[in-house]
Amino acid sequence: MNLKKVHTLAIDQKEDAKHGESFFPVQKYITNLSSEYMGVTNHWHEEAELTLITSGKCIYKIDLVEYEVEEGDILFVPPLFLHSITLGNNKKVSSETYVFHLKFLGGNSTDICSTRYLAPIMNQEFSMPYVIKPNYPAYVSLRKIFNQINTTYDESIIGYELALKSLFLQTIFLLLQYSKKVAVPETEKVSDKIKNVLDYIELHYSETITVSQLAKLCYFSDYHFMRFFKKHMNMTCVEYINNLRLEKAVELFEKGNSSIMEVSLSVGFHNLSYFHRAFKKKYHMTPLSFINDLKKYS
Repeated sequence: MNLKKVHTLAIDQKEDAKHGESFFPVQKYITNLSSEYMGVTNHWHEEAELTLITSGKCIYKIDLVEYEVEEGDILFVPPLFLHSITLGNNKKVSSETYVFHLKFLGGNSTDICSTRYLAPIMNQEFSMPYVIKPNYPAYVSLRKIFNQINTTYDESIIGYELALKSLFLQTIFLLLQYSKKVAVPETEKVSDKIKNVLDYIELHYSETITVSQLAKLCYFSDYHFMRFFKKHMNMTCVEYINNLRLEKAVELFEKGNSSIMEVSLSVGFHNLSYFHRAFKKKYHMTPLSFINDLKKYS
């Protein structure tokens, strides 16, 4: 059985997405952003990410800090860090990303590697370099490792899982040389507030969600919360909720549910015409056209 697949990174990828298999938590993604698909919204997951920008330019936001990246740059996103991608003023960008869980490297064991390095990384106790450009001291070595990861993953020869584990560990080793141990902040970080809100929306998207409910999660006034959310998510909370509901609708259609009314109601849209307009705006086709295309290619 071939456990390894290459996926296109879905726009608005959610933190509950499954990356690889439980006993091989590694997944390769190809991302292509253009005027048609202009970004990946803020999200996070338990896995780390290692990315190579293969062409173009874009803006990565990691832990709410923006970084301009371009062809050849390597990025590392630690576990549980909020991150997003936007084109900004650029026309397009393409990248290759490996999403991998540190438990694959031994992050849940009790040896010295786990307790001294991997567990602290998962607990955000290391300040690590996120963007590695060609003039960075470790760039040449990291680029060589990334190329080896690509070859190993694509060829999938016997024992390739062992080789991948070794290569990811080498990546962590190199990054640690330019990292420093930091104290875990006692006060709740801005990113934690955002994650609490996104968690709540993920659990209650099918229900009526008010701005006041979300504001209370952050102990903000409604006005302060709306400005806070827009600043860090680059969209209003209403736009984010609608976006998530539309993605859930697509999942239901892909699972074979062809009743547009039922799907609309189950994901939280109680106005069918509004659901139609929102769906067409996001996916450039009506729900019915989407269903028909699914049938055509199934």
